[in-house]
Amino acid sequence: MITLGGLSLSRIDRTDPVYLSLAEAHPRLAKKDADTWGPAAANEAAVRLNWVDLDESSRQLLPILDAVAAKFRECDKLVLCGMGGSSLAPEVIARTYGKEIFILDSTDPNYLAHALNGSPDKLLVIVSSKSGSTIETASQRSFFEDHLRNARLDPTAHMLFVTDPGSPLDLDVRAKGFTVINADSKVGGRFSALTAFGLTPAAVMGVDASILLDQAGDARAQLTRDPSIALDVAYLLITQNEQYLGFTDFGSQFPGLSDWIEQLIAESTGKDQKGRLPIATENFSDAEGGGAFSVSFSPGAHLTVAAELGEHFLFWEWVTALMAAALGVDPFNQPNVTEAKEATSAVLLEWKNKLPQLIPSATDEIVEIFGDGNTLTAALKNLIATTDSDGYIAIMAYLDRRDDAEIAELRKILSEKSGRPVSFGWGPRFLHSTGQFHKGGQQNGSFLQITGATDANFAVPGRDFDFRTLLMAQAIGDFRALGARKYPLLRLNLLERSAGITQLLNAAKAF
Repeated sequence: MITLGGLSLSRIDRTDPVYLSLAEAHPRLAKKDADTWGPAAANEAAVRLNWVDLDESSRQLLPILDAVAAKFRECDKLVLCGMGGSSLAPEVIARTYGKEIFILDSTDPNYLAHALNGSPDKLLVIVSSKSGSTIETASQRSFFEDHLRNARLDPTAHMLFVTDPGSPLDLDVRAKGFTVINADSKVGGRFSALTAFGLTPAAVMGVDASILLDQAGDARAQLTRDPSIALDVAYLLITQNEQYLGFTDFGSQFPGLSDWIEQLIAESTGKDQKGRLPIATENFSDAEGGGAFSVSFSPGAHLTVAAELGEHFLFWEWVTALMAAALGVDPFNQPNVTEAKEATSAVLLEWKNKLPQLIPSATDEIVEIFGDGNTLTAALKNLIATTDSDGYIAIMAYLDRRDDAEIAELRKILSEKSGRPVSFGWGPRFLHSTGQFHKGGQQNGSFLQITGATDANFAVPGRDFDFRTLLMAQAIGDFRALGARKYPLLRLNLLERSAGITQLLNAAKAF
């Protein structure tokens, strides 16, 4: 059962027009009414609402998942290639149940190299993409097919695809003899935790998918009996802060849940210069950084939501859809994610698929500065100084989230130095999450992009570019998209990653 706690519950006003609008939207959502978010969103909503009752409809997958898990039971090294909802939900499931899977949601060649450790004989690569056209996943797919062939292995025995029925990817890989599981095409990526995109990796990892569906069913039954559980949370997330929500997994059983919710809310509400920006943080006090409204899954924040994992998945999807209705935005589109993809393609075309030498405005020891400031300290101070008094800072690190994990400490340091909410995202995965909010939400962000030299590099088979070039094209494309909006913007390039991270953290702590 879902239960709520926290001092903020006393601030709920069920006579407030905002609460009444949420209450009006709830039964329409339960009936999958495509007009819930207004006529402009109706066409999209009409083909995106099957997540509402996945606790029932996804049960038809269970025998299929059992058969696939048995087919690949000898493969004990799992790699999941996917972006956004295709990877974030499986990662939460894996970490919650203590299962091993390598989530490849990056084009950083240093990070990709980790997936190649050990013999490929027991490797299973799960490729998850609704259409197969996402540049990251398409590049990863071609890489692993080539990698397996070079190891004299049959790719069809070591690769499993999850995609929409009839998608270009579906048609292609079926024709080539690969194993394919189809997801419900009437569910968007970030709402897909309880579709084949979340349940297939779960089953292959040895997690009982039926338990997650049972838990989601319990949540839906509770929401039917008592809508106030969702209405109260949606009301608080809208009214207690005009923009910032600090989430933390601290003390809970669900590591990574905050990251999943961050994508869900940011990408669903961050458009039309509206929305709420969720920020995944380290603990209760950090969740309140910059005056954010804090949310946790164990007691300690302004609001606590206690539930089982399957309940959390459905509950937060429901709350997010209600929030979008009250804010007057379409929760199912992501126009600025498409913009980021187009920006990457434009940069690759300009570069003719070869990474050129990029000249910094200044260099401080082993950190190149692309922005305002002759030293690293000056550049960071200038970025903070130009942040709006009601704005936020977004750190976007196009680095290796395993070996370069220490850079995430910068989030807390800059929040304390600036007194503002500070988010942290690994590039390019954040482009499918908070990247939508950066461009479509409230126009008051300041942006720190961190790139770095790579030790490894790999060709992308069938393309004229390599992963190093692709990673940098994604960074520069987004840098230009943000720059076109005249946002405060700084890029720091680490000429050597480990020492550069140390230098950057020391510089941030020093001023």
